[in-house]
Amino acid sequence: MSILVVGLSHRSAPVAVLERAAVAGDDLVKLLHAVHDSANIAESAIVSTCNRVEIYAVVDKFHGGVSAISELLALHSGVPMDDLSRHLYVHYEERAVQHAFAVACGLESMVVGEGQILGQIRQAFKLAKDEGTLGRDLHDVLQQSLRVGKRAHHETGIDKAGASLVSVGLDVAARHLGPLDGVRALVVGAGSMSSLAAATLSRAGAREVVIANRTHERAVRLAESLDVPAHAIEFASLDTAIAGADLVVSCTGAAGLVLSTERLAARGVGDDGRRRFFLDLALPHDVERSVRELPGVGLAGLDDLRTAQEAMKAIGPAAVEAVRRIVCEEVEAFLSAARAAAVAPTVVALRSMAAEVVDAELSRLSGRVPGIDDRDRREIEQTVRRVVDKLLHAPTVRVKELAAAPGGDSYADALRELFDLDPKAPEAVARADMREDEPAAAAAATAAAAATAAECAEADCVSPASVPGSAVPGSAVPGSAVPPDGVNVETVNAQAASVRAVSARDAVPGREGDET
Repeated sequence: MSILVVGLSHRSAPVAVLERAAVAGDDLVKLLHAVHDSANIAESAIVSTCNRVEIYAVVDKFHGGVSAISELLALHSGVPMDDLSRHLYVHYEERAVQHAFAVACGLESMVVGEGQILGQIRQAFKLAKDEGTLGRDLHDVLQQSLRVGKRAHHETGIDKAGASLVSVGLDVAARHLGPLDGVRALVVGAGSMSSLAAATLSRAGAREVVIANRTHERAVRLAESLDVPAHAIEFASLDTAIAGADLVVSCTGAAGLVLSTERLAARGVGDDGRRRFFLDLALPHDVERSVRELPGVGLAGLDDLRTAQEAMKAIGPAAVEAVRRIVCEEVEAFLSAARAAAVAPTVVALRSMAAEVVDAELSRLSGRVPGIDDRDRREIEQTVRRVVDKLLHAPTVRVKELAAAPGGDSYADALRELFDLDPKAPEAVARADMREDEPAAAAAATAAAAATAAECAEADCVSPASVPGSAVPGSAVPGSAVPPDGVNVETVNAQAASVRAVSARDAVPGREGDET
């Protein structure tokens, strides 16, 4: 299974195409499940913002995954596949992880460094989890991307310039209107973007902020949170409020136009000698593009705010470069950990198989030489286990080291082939260690700890089979079932747990075979 990203953004597509591809609400949930239910796709999540629609998926076939997702995006947007494909970008495996981290850091945003993308990724993460389309692999990538984004904002100055769509848009408005302190502002909508605009205007010292929203209670709560004179109005009173406003910020998420040129002209906009500015942060657009043709009226929409270069100047190239280094560093660390974790179940399965062989031979010895006293039996048992553990120590330690490098998954395959491991056994270990309440990194660490524990199996280690509760070949584990492929998941898990118990009790740093 591999990570795949298929999407389009302000960098690859014009706003007109982004408007048609925009997805939210019930349509977002439907598209999420349609992707998840497609052939070759095991997991899915959708990051949908005002300037990007990206589908993250775990696929078993690259071309099949790309085709399925592209067709669904074309069907959803109504854009013919031939036209849409020109605007789509595709990232796969390592590039997909790198892209996810870069997006979370704001490097791919319309305004470099804006922090709202973290909340949007968090929403995508939560929705996929709630809808049951999020599995282990996407869970790890999206969760780690949030951590990387937070680190970038904490350690660099990428967000210190306040470079967000709202602040950049209000800067454009100030060029048209002059300083924003003293302006009469109307904010249409009460979502996250509208709330940020209202708060920014409040800090800028606006004379008055009026909030209009279809859900009046939300407008009231937003107005009450501001530090300047502010009040909420019913959506039906929008026309009157527009006539008295100098600045109108609109971000409603409506399916069609909210403010048309005809509607505004009917309220005297453009004929009363006043200068006005409309900041349209919605996708699809709330404000008709021809509004800017009215006398004294300025307009900026998302297609006018392609100000990455301005944000770069405000933030400084050093901060952006620092974030890029963080992304590269985090990608390498993430991929190395994932590669190392992938081999851990194979190592545990190998140790479990070795324990079974030892147990079988000791049982045969007991049958052939029944007169051995308990003391001699324990010495023989310990000696046999030491020999096996010493023989396995070097290859299992080395395979984990090699697996952390690019292409390291081939070493796990070689280990399975050389020791004739049942191919289902590593899968059983991996499934047993994947608890829902811990990230895969922790689960992988648990499996790796099991393998490492057995690697202390030099002179003084106690064998897994000697730990109370460990599974013995041929014995039945209560409630266990042996599937048709012959792999007893419960037995493998019990043996892995035995190895963990040995690690906790008997591993002493500095002894031969211990990892340092």
